[in-house]
Amino acid sequence: MSTAPTRDSAVTLGEVSAETVRAICELETTEAQRAFVAPNAVSIAQAHFAPEAWFRAIYAGDTPVGFAMLSDKPEIAEYVLWRFMIDRRWQRFGFGRRALELLIAHVRTRSGAKAFLTSVVPGDGSPQPFYEKAGFVPTGDIEEGEVVLRLEL
Repeated sequence: MSTAPTRDSAVTLGEVSAETVRAICELETTEAQRAFVAPNAVSIAQAHFAPEAWFRAIYAGDTPVGFAMLSDKPEIAEYVLWRFMIDRRWQRFGFGRRALELLIAHVRTRSGAKAFLTSVVPGDGSPQPFYEKAGFVPTGDIEEGEVVLRLEL
């Protein structure tokens, strides 16, 4: 049994396994955020049909607190943050910022990586300010109604 994390808990990225998949699928955003990110079960299902998908659970201590998925296509040199969420119970603890820093560090280790991109649904409650605070900047592109953001590596 995991112990409740604190603001000082170490944040790590871990593989989703048969033992952890149910706990990861049970993580939820707030009601207001549901328009901005797919449920983790949908993301994990999509990942199994997308060879470029790289996905991890986000842990604070030994407690699963979130989920992230990248599109990892080294031949393009641009990596995409495809999904990112922190469970509603664990928001405002700094876990999202620290997990994003780990993802950026991971992408920097990838061969030829030049940029890290993501996209956000615009509107009230959009995560765009969160990404901009981390250094992502709008590219001016809109894809499928989403604002594209880019972090130069």
